[in-house]
Amino acid sequence: MGFVSVKVTPGARDAAMEWRDGLLRVRVREKAEKGRANEAVARLLAKQLGVAAGDVVLKRGATSREKLFEVAGVEDAEIGRRLGAPMM
Repeated sequence: MGFVSVKVTPGARDAAMEWRDGLLRVRVREKAEKGRANEAVARLLAKQLGVAAGDVVLKRGATSREKLFEVAGVEDAEIGRRLGAPMM
């Protein structure tokens, strides 16, 4: 299992993710109401990582813009590779 830290922008015009300053920034259309934005981020991560939606679980940051997601079945290095993380 691996982890991915993200900074979320809810209520964006379009859904997207990009690496900036070594941090994965994720924009979702859903507003930060009743966990909808968190669910949208988890779905987007699952799709990009090629795993089931249930394999991506929010571990920290439910009410914060900075979040930590756990991904079952995928190690940290593989998560970075699948998400196109910059080489450090």
